[in-house]
Amino acid sequence: MKKVAIIPLRKGSKGIPGKNKKKMLGRPLFSWVLGAAIFSDLDEVYVFTDDEEILNFISKEYHWTSKVKGLLRNDENANDTASTESAMLEFAEKINCDFDVLCLLQATSPLTTSQDINTALCQINVEGKTSALSVVKTHRFTWNADGTPQNYDVFNRPRRQDFAGLLMENGAVYATTKDAFLKSKNRVSETIGLVEMPEETLMEIDSLSDWTIIESLLAERQKSFKKQERIHYLVLDVDGVFTDGCVYYGAEGELMKKFDMRDGMGLEILRQNNVEVVVITSENSDLVAKRMQKLQIKHTFLGVKDKYSFLQNFINQQQTSWANLAYVGDDVNDLANLCTVGWSFAPANATAVVKQQVDFALSNNSADGAIREVCEWVVKYNARF
Repeated sequence: MKKVAIIPLRKGSKGIPGKNKKKMLGRPLFSWVLGAAIFSDLDEVYVFTDDEEILNFISKEYHWTSKVKGLLRNDENANDTASTESAMLEFAEKINCDFDVLCLLQATSPLTTSQDINTALCQINVEGKTSALSVVKTHRFTWNADGTPQNYDVFNRPRRQDFAGLLMENGAVYATTKDAFLKSKNRVSETIGLVEMPEETLMEIDSLSDWTIIESLLAERQKSFKKQERIHYLVLDVDGVFTDGCVYYGAEGELMKKFDMRDGMGLEILRQNNVEVVVITSENSDLVAKRMQKLQIKHTFLGVKDKYSFLQNFINQQQTSWANLAYVGDDVNDLANLCTVGWSFAPANATAVVKQQVDFALSNNSADGAIREVCEWVVKYNARF
């Protein structure tokens, strides 16, 4: 049974301009649900958009998985008046209905997890439903416009623990069989299963204040996953961690970056203590590649924009866990990883927002002893195990 997901994105956004590409906890908004889809039981995930910049990003960034694909959306199905169903029908036609189950995922629901998606799929594959949707249980009392209550007796107000509450659609996850979708031309139909998600996932991103709240919830969720075990891998950014964040350019392009030789010795000491070093940077730099080759760091990955999904894939390949990782980062594109790993560090000259989120703000600046400081800390910490 082939399970395919569509993540529909529009280039235009009235409430928050460029919303889908705006960085939430250091990642483009759409990449949160995309990452959840990648590590779910889905077979293929399509980002269906009229934004060619996003399509270009998809084609370059997710080369490490065959599951992710980009597909251009017609302009008439990407305007303010087009329905999501019209986009789904266009998508189904473009891929020749090559699916048994179609899953609709919304980029504006960044709190969606792989488990939420899998639970929706199980409603169809295991429970025998023809479709499924995600809901939130709320204990709110609701009213009609004429001043009459909808779901309780005002003279017998129930206590929260005695009130079953209501299930409200949160718009995050939908799934349907192909036959049901083609027959109804709707995201759900016939027998509908429910997937209950946490109450905070009910919030929608319509304004910058909503954005701030959800970003805070996302950071706290990632931190709730944190566990500390023996450190097997030290993961390092490059610019602003290995280097001082500066680069020297000439007519030929990039000429020089500054590295601290003492950091190299610190990394050698780590390897002698059975801690592997991983370098992940968003830049493609020959200078960096040569420096990492000199340091004999075999796990060097250049040009990685979605560091969180990439590192999750690395963790799966190495059969390790976030709890076995320490991470040093200095800017917002490291935030998702810094909030999730066992131990997180930032150089003294890192951005303020990063230093607020890490476990330790180091006393040394980047390219001036920061990495060496972390190496010595890791060796002492691992001695406990």
